[in-house]
Amino acid sequence: MANKVISQMGLPKSISNIFEARNILTSKDALSLTEFDLVELLDVGMSEVNSAVTHISEMTCPPYQTALSLMEERVQNEYLAGHLPTRLKGLDEALCGGVPFGALTELVGPAGIGKTQFCLKLALLAALPTSHGGLNGRAIYIDVESKFSSRRLIEIGAESFPEIFQLEKMAQEMAGRILVLRPTSLSEFTESLQQVKLSILQNQIKLLIIDSMAGFYSGENDRDVKAPKQHLLGWHISFIKSLAEFSRIPIVVTNQVRSQNCDELVQYPFQAENKHEIVKDPERLNSHLVAALGIHWAHAVTIRLVLESDSGQRYIKVAKSPISPPIAFPFVITSSGISLLNDNGIEVKGPEIHSIHCQGYLWLRFLTRGVVKLHTPWPIIGTVFSSICVCQLTFSIN
Repeated sequence: MANKVISQMGLPKSISNIFEARNILTSKDALSLTEFDLVELLDVGMSEVNSAVTHISEMTCPPYQTALSLMEERVQNEYLAGHLPTRLKGLDEALCGGVPFGALTELVGPAGIGKTQFCLKLALLAALPTSHGGLNGRAIYIDVESKFSSRRLIEIGAESFPEIFQLEKMAQEMAGRILVLRPTSLSEFTESLQQVKLSILQNQIKLLIIDSMAGFYSGENDRDVKAPKQHLLGWHISFIKSLAEFSRIPIVVTNQVRSQNCDELVQYPFQAENKHEIVKDPERLNSHLVAALGIHWAHAVTIRLVLESDSGQRYIKVAKSPISPPIAFPFVITSSGISLLNDNGIEVKGPEIHSIHCQGYLWLRFLTRGVVKLHTPWPIIGTVFSSICVCQLTFSIN
């Protein structure tokens, strides 16, 4: 806005020529000066200066919008952008269609809760023909922690879409549309993201999955993260958000959890004397797992889905969404992937929607003592399906 050219703003030709002659070419040049400075520089009257400055200001500043016009614009953008349905009826209804295009969706939860299972199903949905509810495109899967299982991918596809996967060579074709990158360092991860932007333009990419974003930042929080990595994390956040807005495709990112330390559990001065009792209380610890990567990352995501386990039951919660209510759905993991037990969901009130539960006090006690690390890679199950293109930084598409 500040670099708009004054000669293109529709000012009277006489005054526009004077601005140009005095090398005041942009709105920033003009509005950085006072009216008295402009009177002296342009050698014109105050009324002419005031009229010109008012016109430049109106042309430079964006117009006001009503709440109604913003809502109508948003509805129109969402209609044009669309959603990737998850095939989980209750969740899709809560998200008004599924995972939105042009936005960043986060799956956060402890290891083994089902985040990768969710991602594998989404990758298949992006590859499916539109006649079967898919996007009929390719998906890029950045497998940071080597959790991607091609055998499990084919199993989910065969159980969920038997009418497609039973056809000759269709399993190979669907699997061949999912491109897997496996960066082994933070610098390779950065290069992978830059390659993705070019690939989206050239290769009909309809979905980007990063599993997981915290893989190269494990064990670090806002307090102890080193400045170089904090700067790089900021760059990654900015790049991924701009990539979502630029490409208008859904971007799904998984995130790990970490336990709060004693100081973080104590929020008020009067709690300091009892912090040791707080740590010994398993119920307090159970509700004090938090998402990794800190507050800056939390603000960057548009939708946060929390996957947790509480009292022997797994839940998926819509913890953050600009359009959805705070709601939780009980789920199980079957041969076809994640399945909801109840499409109606359970309303979640208060701060409970942001808490992350993980069943098992013994495991949690080991975690807080440093015996078990939440970022320990989950073992890969199965072997690599031969028709999937697994790449190290580079990949080719026929």
